[in-house]
Amino acid sequence: MPGTLYLVATPIGNLADITHRAIQILKDVDLIACEDTRHTHKLLQHYGITTKTISYHEHNEQQRTDQLIVLLKQGSDVSVVSDAGTPSISDPGFRLVRAAIENEVPVVPVPGPSALISALIASGLPTDEFFFAGFLPARSNARRARLNELRSVPGTLIFYEAPHRLAITLKDAYELLGEREAVVARELTKLHEEIRRGRLSQLTKHYTSEENARGEIVILIDRNAIAESPKETQSSVAALVAQFEQEGMDHRSALKKAARELGLSRAEAYRKLIAERGKERG
Repeated sequence: MPGTLYLVATPIGNLADITHRAIQILKDVDLIACEDTRHTHKLLQHYGITTKTISYHEHNEQQRTDQLIVLLKQGSDVSVVSDAGTPSISDPGFRLVRAAIENEVPVVPVPGPSALISALIASGLPTDEFFFAGFLPARSNARRARLNELRSVPGTLIFYEAPHRLAITLKDAYELLGEREAVVARELTKLHEEIRRGRLSQLTKHYTSEENARGEIVILIDRNAIAESPKETQSSVAALVAQFEQEGMDHRSALKKAARELGLSRAEAYRKLIAERGKERG
């Protein structure tokens, strides 16, 4: 008889967030396949688990999959864990699950923590329908194209993002999806947990000037764009530039400050200024 492949969810921060069942399975299996063995050893030591571990990450996934399938077919039980959360969710695991199914090896989920679900239920955004898009592309053109594809998705949008790309991703989302309610959930279950709610324009402005956006990040965006009120419509680049010039600023400084206020790059603010003045003349 073949062994069993267990997909075990592990804490995303707080080590107490693990089930009794997960602990027992990690103790009982013959081998634990870890995204990072050094990281997982901290969890195993905390719970007195001495099971043998092996690395299983994106760079050796194909080779390890073949090795693990051999062990499973020989009758060994194997657990797969990621560094945090649920395996296969933007982490290794999918390839091994497919191979296990093809080889008639039982696959058993052991549910537990998930950053995207934790962020969603605390966001205040609709939970009846949502679309998880994983990590957006790192390259600007590909990221903007992907966001444009998701404009009409009838559910809350959820992304993972790296700290150094947070501000630019929020800016791209604001420009392509329009003004929407959004949430940035950072370092969930950890000491410096932060759940910041607001409009995309507000979050863009905050994280453009915020230097301490570190850690694991989830971005959530409402399905519906917000209709701008007449007052909000007046907050155009042209209106702000005119206001700042009246306060004594030169045109260059006024444009720079207007861009900062609206969470735009100076080049984007300039393009919007030209477009708005063109409409006024028209």
